[in-house]
Amino acid sequence: MRGYFAVGSEGLSKPMNIGTLMRTAHAFGASYFFTVDADPRLGHRAPRSDTSKSHDHLPYFKWNNIDEMMFPRGCKLVGVELTDDAIELPSFGHPLQAAYVLGPERGSLSPQMQEKCDYIVKIPTKFCVNIGIACSIVLYDRFLAHGKYAPRSLTAGAPKDPLIEHIHGGPKFRSDRRLPGMGDK
Repeated sequence: MRGYFAVGSEGLSKPMNIGTLMRTAHAFGASYFFTVDADPRLGHRAPRSDTSKSHDHLPYFKWNNIDEMMFPRGCKLVGVELTDDAIELPSFGHPLQAAYVLGPERGSLSPQMQEKCDYIVKIPTKFCVNIGIACSIVLYDRFLAHGKYAPRSLTAGAPKDPLIEHIHGGPKFRSDRRLPGMGDK
């Protein structure tokens, strides 16, 4: 998988959901997990729903508000929200360096968070799905976009041709100039 990504949520309030999100992030290879304005009762204790013990494998950043958020240089914040002007997920080009933020269980990303996002994407469903399901769908889509797989078959079943392994060649020169010491041969 190319690049890196993080997963987080704004306004999270249920321990079961933090466990599900962390486990999903861990399963797909996230670099870290974060919450913004989460219910203070969530604490740092490992949720029972997280059977992968992701708290032992993923750094967890807990920010009290949007102003505390800090991301690596070049990281794009991608909000996941069902809005009219959001980019539909199947058409979205995932940034190589991204932090995906999902809204609370019974609400939406705050207007302040949406303003902070570089992109807002939506899963093209008739209504909002569970936060854990939404996270899984978005990360699976990222996985397909940045992973190396054989092209999807246009008919039912497996691809007809396997993925061709990349062959690394020698250096390419942009001009006829040679590096000092290479000589003409």
